[in-house]
Amino acid sequence: MSEQDAKFEERLKDGHVSSRGWTVNGVPFGYWEWFRPDGTRLRSGHYANGEKVGEWITFNEKGEVETVTKLKPAG
Repeated sequence: MSEQDAKFEERLKDGHVSSRGWTVNGVPFGYWEWFRPDGTRLRSGHYANGEKVGEWITFNEKGEVETVTKLKPAG
């Protein structure tokens, strides 16, 4: 990991994590997750060079898979 790679974590006012992942030179990279205010996972997926790629999964309030979207990188 270089000085330009950083773990990113955004929190709500109450301290709960709303999203987390990694950035490279300030650009989203790798695996990311988003959470509801109650802490349950809302969505997860991967970035490559700031672009959504691969499978993006949306979860329902019970934590079950609701939808899976398969993305291809642009180009």
